[in-house]
This record gives sequence, C-alpha cells and structure tokens, in this order.
Amino acid sequence: RCVAGSPMAEFSTPPTIDPIAAMRWQRQAPAHSPWLHEEVGRRMEERLAWIMQKPAAWCSWEPLYGGLAVHQRVAERYPQSALSIVETQPSHEAALREQLSSPWWSMSRWRQPRLHWGQPEAGSVNMVWANMALHNHPNPQQLLQTWHQLLAVDGFVMFSCLGPDTLAEVRAVYAQQGWPAASHEFTDMHDWGDMLVQAGFAEPVMDMERITLSYSSAQKLRAELRELGRNLHPCRFGGLRGRQWLAQL
Repeated sequence: RCVAGSPMAEFSTPPTIDPIAAMRWQRQAPAHSPWLHEEVGRRMEERLAWIMQKPAAWCSWEPLYGGLAVHQRVAERYPQSALSIVETQPSHEAALREQLSSPWWSMSRWRQPRLHWGQPEAGSVNMVWANMALHNHPNPQQLLQTWHQLLAVDGFVMFSCLGPDTLAEVRAVYAQQGWPAASHEFTDMHDWGDMLVQAGFAEPVMDMERITLSYSSAQKLRAELRELGRNLHPCRFGGLRGRQWLAQL
C-alpha cells in the first residue's frame, strides 16, 4: 500500500511490485530476446560447467524473451536430454513456434530425444533454466515454488535477475527532482536465497556480477529500458507525462 503523503510504499516483503502492472507487462513484453538478456544468459550458461551431472530432462522457462540464443547453447550442451519449453503467454509460444519453423533456423540444432511444449509433470525434470524472469514477476515466491514442484529429487534451478543496484543513477535523478519512484525495488540476492529456502530448495548458491552500461543519449537509454521492462512501483506517477516533463528528464 502507498503511504499517504509519501511517494514511497510500505511493504512487508520485497519486491515493491504492482501485480496488475506486472501481469500487463508480461502480456506486452517484446516477442524477442533483448541483447542484455542474451549476455546475462551467456554468463550463466558458462556456470553449467561446474555441474558434473547432466540432466536427463530439463525445462526452458520463457526462452523467447529470456534469451533464445542462450537457450540454444544450453540445448547444445545437453543434446541427449529431454526438453520441455514453457511460454506462459500464448502469443509468445506462437511466435517461438513460428521462429523455430523458419528456414534460417537449422532444425537439426533443435532436435532433442523428446521435445514437449508446455509445463512438464511435477518431479519430472532435473533442471529448470529461467533467465531474467523473476524481477518483473508479480509473485516471484509462487514462481519459485512452481519451479521447485517441477524438479525431481536432486534437481536444480538456474535463474538470473536484475539486482538492487539496477537503475541507481536513474532513480537518483527522479529523487533529486522530487518525482515518484523511477522503478520498483529490485530484490537483493540474500533475499532471493531466503525465498528459495522457503520454497523448498536446499543450499542455494547466489552469485553477483555488476554490468555497467553507457549510452550516448538519453533517448537510447529510454528506448532500451522500454524493451527491458516497465516501472512497476505501486506509487509510480499515475498519469501521462507531458513534453515539458520529457524535456526536463
């Protein structure tokens, strides 16, 4: 809930996300993979080399927006593993199916012993791969529990998300101008670890990398941010901004 007279909100647990806005963004998210998602996913995929046991079956969670190229890297790492692809938005599943059937994709690269579309049965996969899916989700705790239910005993989840330092400079500009929050708060990795334990996972291992991006103009920054998400803060500015505000920004 928003505190009266304050642009900030009071919450019992992070993140500060308006669930209605978050669900709207899930429907509106681009039907392609942002380059930043691919870069983060590439770094996460390299960490699979640390895990000796190869999954007999794995689940790729929302790979179209999460990173289609890195999804392919994981599929090539486990060519004999059964694969389930989950796209929670029907429009994204249709777009992904169309992309995989287009001539520029070599279908042999996507061949798996068993390819299943849709959520796999509970306890049927050894790995859930979920790149950049949690930080904009309306109920991340519930999503973690869903992933846990899909996993067999000794299975694991590989996920990534934006951290609390994200957009620090942009949020500082908004604060200096006295504007409502520029974005929702991003969850700290220690809080993710606590939520993983609450969802039933054992021995979560968290890792952090800082990626610094520079832009030649504010316009290019805004264009990229619009591809990566929306301001989901419950106390964000509630109306439409005008040209004068945009020039000031």
